[in-house]
Amino acid sequence: MKLLVATRSAGKQREVRRVLEPAGHEIVFPDEAGVPETPAEAALEIADSFVENARHKAEYFARRTGLLTVADDSGLEVLSLGGAPGVRSKRWAGATGTAAQVDHANNAELLRRLRGAPVERRRARYRCVLVWLARPDGIPESFEGSCTGTILEEPRGTRGFGYDPLFLSDDLGVTFGEAAPEDKDRVSHRGRALHALLARLGPPR
Repeated sequence: MKLLVATRSAGKQREVRRVLEPAGHEIVFPDEAGVPETPAEAALEIADSFVENARHKAEYFARRTGLLTVADDSGLEVLSLGGAPGVRSKRWAGATGTAAQVDHANNAELLRRLRGAPVERRRARYRCVLVWLARPDGIPESFEGSCTGTILEEPRGTRGFGYDPLFLSDDLGVTFGEAAPEDKDRVSHRGRALHALLARLGPPR
C-alpha cells in the first residue's frame, strides 16, 4: 500500500520509515510526492488539539495528492506546566533556524521553566495522534499513542530529536536521546500510534 505521510520533519520521517516500511508499505513524503512547501502549511497547525491539527494536515495533503494520507501531530506535555508545551511543542520558544537550532531553543526554554523543580514536578508524557484518510473526501480515522517519563535537569544522549535528550523514559530507564532506535520505536508515543495504524491497515495490498 502506498501511503503519503504528511510530515516534512526529518526525525519523524526516519521513525515512520522504520515502523511502516518493514511491514511492506510504500511510504512517500510531501517532497517525494511533488508537493512543495508553501506558507499555507503554517496555518494547518493552529488548532488547540493534536487531533485537529493532524486532521487539517491529512485533509490538506490528501487533496493536494489524491493519495492515501496519514498525518501526525505530537508533542510533550509537562504536568506541572499545565500540559505545556503541548500542541505548541515545535514552536514553543519562538525560535527560527535549522531544526537543531529550534530544538536547542525549545529545550533551553523547558529547562528554564523547570529550573529548581523537584522530580515530582518534572513528570511528563509524550503524545502522538495520527489521522488517516483512505481518500480525500473520506471520513478521518485517528490513532493515538503516549508514553510517560521525567524531564531531566540536563540533556543525555545525541539520538532522537526534539525534547528526546531530556525525556527519561519510564519504559526504558534511559532518555530517548540515549535509546537505540528500535527500542524507542517499541515504546514511544509515535511508535505506539504507528503500530495501532498498522493494525488497522492490515497486510499491504
